[in-house]
Amino acid sequence: MEYELAELTEAKRQIDSTLHKLYETVKTFEAKENAARYKSQITLAKRRIKAFEIAVSFIEAEIARKS
Repeated sequence: MEYELAELTEAKRQIDSTLHKLYETVKTFEAKENAARYKSQITLAKRRIKAFEIAVSFIEAEIARKS
């Protein structure tokens, strides 16, 4: 599928915003007194971070190709 540069840029902006929130979520859970209790939430957030980082790298490559 082909996407316009504006669509790619907006998608990257939205993912970057979500990534920021996920980083903060991980920090919050890890700072809790009993962080082990939140292990599954921390793992899930870290997996989502990795997935979004991969998506961003593909979007950035496509933006560079179109520029």
